[in-house]
Amino acid sequence: MTFVRIGGVPHHVTVEGAGPVCVLSAGLAMSWFDWDPLVPLLTPHRTVVRFDRPGHGLSAPSYTAPTAEGEAHRIAALLDALHLPQRDVTVVGHSIAAFHAEAYARLYPGRVGALVLVDGSVEEHPGRPVAPGARTAAARVAAGVLGAAGAPAALGPLARRAVVRLSRAGHAADPAPAALVRRCYTTTRVLRGALLENAHYRAVAAELLALRERYPLPAGLPVTVLAAPDSPDATDTWTARQRALADVLGARFEAVPDSGHLMMLDRPDVIAGAVLHDARAGHD
Repeated sequence: MTFVRIGGVPHHVTVEGAGPVCVLSAGLAMSWFDWDPLVPLLTPHRTVVRFDRPGHGLSAPSYTAPTAEGEAHRIAALLDALHLPQRDVTVVGHSIAAFHAEAYARLYPGRVGALVLVDGSVEEHPGRPVAPGARTAAARVAAGVLGAAGAPAALGPLARRAVVRLSRAGHAADPAPAALVRRCYTTTRVLRGALLENAHYRAVAAELLALRERYPLPAGLPVTVLAAPDSPDATDTWTARQRALADVLGARFEAVPDSGHLMMLDRPDVIAGAVLHDARAGHD
């Protein structure tokens, strides 16, 4: 566990294992330890980098609005700061971080080796929201009011546990250690980070669509889209949208049974298989 300063913000990061680099970036309001079930499956074969975006996990907050391009640059700057190879990097993005992972692949085509999108966010026609500055200010004010009222300390861990249960297959329990949950989710820092990312979600999605028009993915880049069905219904619209995303990206698509949105907790074996499969495909 260490901290790396990027853009003036201390970022919490862990580096484990050996071999080609694999970066794991989790979804909104999630933390580095949410990847714990996956890491032992990868470290015999990969140098696994986990980091918390600003205001998430143990990273310090940022007061600037997130952007797709900015998050791509964050991944590159993190690897540079860690003095890790910047070629053939596998980037795994979960939920909203799928936007960031794809942006990295488009903006750093000479550095990416494979892309794995884990039940990634999909916005086909997001439209760029107006008044981004007002959205940032509103997120800050909301975090300040809730923090002053003691909401994170009183409800943060309970909210975290509830969200994890709702996001797992069979509403399984949150396996995260209680001490880590308290350390992160009783803070206004994490609340602020989540509110800020949520406030700019549609703007980041719209920016990614624009990047798709300007920056193609590298030819032959192995891409996998992993989808967690949100219902047993064969007409599941979420799975259909994920399949459409795979078509747009020229990706391999896999619907993952027995998994909710937090696939890294429910089916880490499938994510590990995608990482290792795609890396082999990229070097054939």
